[in-house]
Amino acid sequence: MRETSPIDLLRQALPGLPPRLRAAGRYVAQHDFDAATRSMRDLAAAAGAPPATFTRLAQALGYTGWEALREALIEARRGAGGAPYSARARRNPGGDLPAAMLAADAEALARLDPAPVAAAARALHEAPRIWIAGFRSCRGVAQLLHYQLRLFRPDSVRLIGGAGPEDLDLGALRPGDAAVLISFAPYSRAIVLAARAAREGGCTTIALADRPHAAMAEGAAHLLRFDAATSPGFFPSLTGALALAQALAAACFALGGEASLVRLRETEARLAAIAAYTPEQDLSS
Repeated sequence: MRETSPIDLLRQALPGLPPRLRAAGRYVAQHDFDAATRSMRDLAAAAGAPPATFTRLAQALGYTGWEALREALIEARRGAGGAPYSARARRNPGGDLPAAMLAADAEALARLDPAPVAAAARALHEAPRIWIAGFRSCRGVAQLLHYQLRLFRPDSVRLIGGAGPEDLDLGALRPGDAAVLISFAPYSRAIVLAARAAREGGCTTIALADRPHAAMAEGAAHLLRFDAATSPGFFPSLTGALALAQALAAACFALGGEASLVRLRETEARLAAIAAYTPEQDLSS
């Protein structure tokens, strides 16, 4: 089984920590390189907190002390891999921008970690209802996941909100439900509000995000990470988010077995009855 990283532990624990430990935890999540390479005293000075706060933070996460947490952060960075210099270099691809963008997306897809998808899909499968939230550029990813899940769970999947926070309908979230939250920096106010409501409602939260310390990923039970920032194009790339959403839907469908297949066939029959698709023979006439 894949071991939970210290940053994942911290992200999940943040909402339940006392205010002083929560502030220190957010600093560590946002400055994990400094936390892994600087002394506790130096880190505390930079964060404006007493050194003992970081010892208590480590113990709250289940470590014996700061040094044990620091070692775990070092090991996590060793295993993370990545190529930040090449990512920056891809921002100046030269003459063939489309080729550079496609190559960057292919590399980003190769770096996606499939391990968390199975656990997140299990959470969706076991939840009586599924809520999906994505706003602005992530709205399309949310709509795709909503559409695919509804093909075999038509009565239990809901898309949260419209274009902004004024359209959010969050009062119906209940304990045991699952909420999928999709975003990347900078995070919209609407997705942060949706994440907060999901936590307060007792939902199992699944974050599709670009970084472990994303504002909407705090306290999430599952984190599926994608890379939006390294595309050499003019806009962030959502290729990784789309791939994760489709993998999540497919894995959830597979867990449903024969029941999922029966519901999918029923949905297809309804779509055929209302002539949702153009017959192929009409295309050649």
